[in-house]
Amino acid sequence: MTKGTDVHAADSHEMIRVHGARVNNLKDVSVEIPKRRLTVFTGVSGSGKSSLVFGTIAAESQRLINETYSAFVQGFMPTLARPEVDVLDGLTTAIIVDQQRLGADPRSTVGTATDANAMLRILFSRLAAPHLGPPSAYAFNVASVQASGAITVDKGARRAEKVTFSRTGGMCPRCEGRGAVTDIDLTQLYDDTKSLREGALTIPGYSVDGWYGRIYTGCGFFDPDKPIAKFTKRELHDLLHKEPTKIKVEGINLTYEGLIPKIQKSFLSKDVDALQPHVRAFVERAVTFTVCPDCAGTRLNEGARTSTIDGVSIADACAMQITDLAAWVRGLDAPSVAPLLTALGHSLDSFVEIGLGYLSLDRPSGTLSGGEAQRVKMIRHLGSSLTDVTYVFDEPTTGLHPHDIQRMNGLLLRLRDKGNTVLVVEHKPETIAIADHVVDLGPGAGTGGGAVCFEGTVDGLRASDTVTGRHLDDRASLKKTVRKATGALEIRGADANNLRGVDVDIPLGVLVAVTGVAGSGKSSLVHGSVPEGDGVISVDQGAIRGSRRSNPATYTGLLDPIRKAFAKANGVKPALFSANSEGACPTCNGVGVVYTDLAMMAGVATTCEECEGRRFQAAVLEYRLGGRDISEVLAMPVSEAEAFFAEGEARIPAAHRILTRLSDVGLGYLPLGQPLTTLSGGERQRLKLATHMADKGGVYVLDEPTAGLHLADVEQLLVLLDRLVDSGKSVIVVEHHQAVMAHADWIIDLGPGAGHDGGQVVFEGTPTELVADGSTLTGRHLAEYVGE
Repeated sequence: MTKGTDVHAADSHEMIRVHGARVNNLKDVSVEIPKRRLTVFTGVSGSGKSSLVFGTIAAESQRLINETYSAFVQGFMPTLARPEVDVLDGLTTAIIVDQQRLGADPRSTVGTATDANAMLRILFSRLAAPHLGPPSAYAFNVASVQASGAITVDKGARRAEKVTFSRTGGMCPRCEGRGAVTDIDLTQLYDDTKSLREGALTIPGYSVDGWYGRIYTGCGFFDPDKPIAKFTKRELHDLLHKEPTKIKVEGINLTYEGLIPKIQKSFLSKDVDALQPHVRAFVERAVTFTVCPDCAGTRLNEGARTSTIDGVSIADACAMQITDLAAWVRGLDAPSVAPLLTALGHSLDSFVEIGLGYLSLDRPSGTLSGGEAQRVKMIRHLGSSLTDVTYVFDEPTTGLHPHDIQRMNGLLLRLRDKGNTVLVVEHKPETIAIADHVVDLGPGAGTGGGAVCFEGTVDGLRASDTVTGRHLDDRASLKKTVRKATGALEIRGADANNLRGVDVDIPLGVLVAVTGVAGSGKSSLVHGSVPEGDGVISVDQGAIRGSRRSNPATYTGLLDPIRKAFAKANGVKPALFSANSEGACPTCNGVGVVYTDLAMMAGVATTCEECEGRRFQAAVLEYRLGGRDISEVLAMPVSEAEAFFAEGEARIPAAHRILTRLSDVGLGYLPLGQPLTTLSGGERQRLKLATHMADKGGVYVLDEPTAGLHLADVEQLLVLLDRLVDSGKSVIVVEHHQAVMAHADWIIDLGPGAGHDGGQVVFEGTPTELVADGSTLTGRHLAEYVGE
């Protein structure tokens, strides 16, 4: 072998090898993924893409990294089980950039979730006048503290010296950096006609027999047998506001605290949507949130609000649209902090480049959509010096206009060109087209998927006879004729968020697509001006309010007729066939997994050993209907259950109707018992749509119903939308997918840009007129798509 062709042993690990993966529905999958290349994973929804990429490759990488930490640090981490796979070879560190919501903390904003806020605080601590102190003086999540005491100093001889300590923070003392104050309705906390021993407290978890109930009745600050209405001012103050005080109840040393500070700590310091349903209902009933009157919602104390650079305070800077803030930073002339200004400018430019220039740094991170949250996470990695790591993306084009998808593609290629392995789960043909390597999973969903249908180049995929290959070049054509409107929904002077007094008539009785780049004001127009109620059914991608016990069968009402049929066939009570009632496995209480709460550490979930995840008592599983027990029925995907309940002994017309609707919205692959907490945004929306299809509503408002849909399923969705319109309904969709635009009867295009560059109607008319007009971004991309 000549010297020139020698390959160093270290350079021979060019592949990530997966052999025999069996996670979820994967059927002994074996693939080889090239490193330092962009690999796109395709296939219908539920075909096993996420199981392979997230559940196998990323999960094992994460587990192996955790094992490199010391035993002490590992004690604070959840124990991750090894994925079901025979061989995983050539893994590198995986960085997962998914669509999970960013931190639910009320103090988390776009600025704190990235490095932008930290750099801005340093800038103000150096340049602002009057000078306040260190960067923490401009931080809304740092409180000002002063303390004094004695410390022992060794200077030849030991002696105590008195010192004072102070830390200057920027937190508004009234709202504690939340920007909002809470007003609590006392009538929702207790019934003042009763005494504490009679159960006056109506707060969840504060029953007389409960731990908190016993503390309040036994604390000794007031008579537990006296109705609260007869309390003196002092007693009422102690019940509601008393500061933490050491007490002894039933021989146990405890700290007593008034009801209001207790509620603020246990309920109000968390994100409302993260609370259990019954606690959330209580908070929504008892608490009103209003903008803090002291800081006007800026979260900062007076010093931080009044210290400025060229008349701009840090609150003003964080409230600016990021494109404007970037221009302001570039306009500052301060040689002493030139490197900081350059770094801050780069960070802000990343926002603009990724299509998020319309946000502001003070936007609460919990209000971002899944797609926006994923792009904010990307910003952290764009400036990273790391190379040779594996970046894993989950449909990064969700919520992006075709114009923005091109920019996203550029970013994915840039990460690859730095020497990283980029793995992308994606449905959009524009992103599949830039792949170096494609892995197509299928052929179907659920039990019908889990196999590799194709591995190779994009051209090879086109030529293959897989579902993705056949549909890759699908292009919906413009309609020759469009339906005529039967009326109009008049919107006048809409000014929510960035809308500029928009006047528009939305035609009724037809399919209307509201289009425009991300941040142009589409959702503000539709959700802000088309109120729910009065026959309007709004179906979004927000989390479905329910616990981890909820699943498609319980959410759609499907379980009721099934339980009754099981009970009738076996001559027993229907309650036995509910995992939330009498039939529940006693060990896991019908959840199927046992959650171990490790206090300050992350909780761990393990499959229940007694029921093996089936959720029911063994005795219940002996009862059958059509040869299946209740756990087998809940494990069925919708399509299989639809056939099962259609005929024979298991024929249940009520259940069949609901299952047909679930199939119609493209959820045929979804198991009936899958926890709702594991569904994607697009799946949640389609599940809500299926439940609302039997409603009497006349206007349906959908928010990107194609999110997470395979190319082949988009056709099915269009057929469904047509069916809704033809049955006399009006359908309004906020949408980026050109196939839906081409299929619409009427298009309302917002823009021309995002944020304050948008908020106007730039076009109204039919898709054909939009293509002919060609003056808007949407029109140009639609023309390119249909080949006009």
